[in-house]
Amino acid sequence: MNKTIADIAKISGVSKSTVSRYLNGGSVSEATKRKIELAIKETGYTPNPFAQSLKAKKTYFIGTIVPRLDSYAASHTLIGIDEQLKELNFQLLISNTNQQIEREIETIYSLASQKVAGIILLATQITQVHLEAFEKVNIPILLVGQEHPDVHSLIHNDLEAGYAIGKYVLEKGHRKIAYLGVTEKDVAVGVRRKEGFKRAIAEAEGCEVCYFETGFNMFAAQQRVTEMLEGFQPTCIVCATDNIALGALRAAQLKGLSIPKDVSITGFGGYDVTEIIHPGLTTVKLFFKEAGKMAAQNIVKLVNEESVPKRTLSKYEIIERESVDRIIPNDL
Repeated sequence: MNKTIADIAKISGVSKSTVSRYLNGGSVSEATKRKIELAIKETGYTPNPFAQSLKAKKTYFIGTIVPRLDSYAASHTLIGIDEQLKELNFQLLISNTNQQIEREIETIYSLASQKVAGIILLATQITQVHLEAFEKVNIPILLVGQEHPDVHSLIHNDLEAGYAIGKYVLEKGHRKIAYLGVTEKDVAVGVRRKEGFKRAIAEAEGCEVCYFETGFNMFAAQQRVTEMLEGFQPTCIVCATDNIALGALRAAQLKGLSIPKDVSITGFGGYDVTEIIHPGLTTVKLFFKEAGKMAAQNIVKLVNEESVPKRTLSKYEIIERESVDRIIPNDL
């Protein structure tokens, strides 16, 4: 049998109104708070967000808009958002737009009409139409993955991570490099990562670097690298995402090239599959689940009218595996 607020009140020795005030984020003493939390833990009580919304005349739903559901980055970010929102007694609503900007804009208005408390947008780009929608709906909005000076954002440190992977391949002795990126409409992946990489290259001498563009799909990347290798034979291919790197790896292998002896390959993302393939992929790991948790914390703070930095940075780490070879001695 499901436990009720009355049960929690009886076990903790406080009134139902005090329990209700605690659940709705109101002020209670630390001693009372501990009693209620122990009672909730003991009974396994789970607040009903819809009932809370009716009683408090505000909702406990957070709308989250994703460009695609079959994305490692999006799915792991959603896991983090969902886990953290549950801890904060909020409920997650997910809407997928299939990478269609028109649907993204429609969903912003749709979620606002459903009286969500706030919206987390896993954005690929921010247009003037987005900004107009944000202003019209007039509820807290948090961008994840992209940034705009007028909107609260949580981004991966793409610029510094791009610089770090550039320095890494240079330290391995690579000077003939192909950079395989995506459209610059995606500022984070298409611009920032490439800008960071270019900054690293600018600090080195004797580099021959060619820049290529492909889609996010690994099969599109495979085709692009197959074409590229007909005219340019780099010692290293730096890819803007792990999916692109997987496509590049497949294309190189079909060409009869050995990884990393004939060509080294790096990725960006830290997807689970990069560890179990052979050779293991050297990549820049982004902490998507942790970023999702931070996003949930920030949007709830915004809903509660608490202070949140306009721009929050998520961490990264280079994971070194077998796909990159050293081609010069350490002392050169």
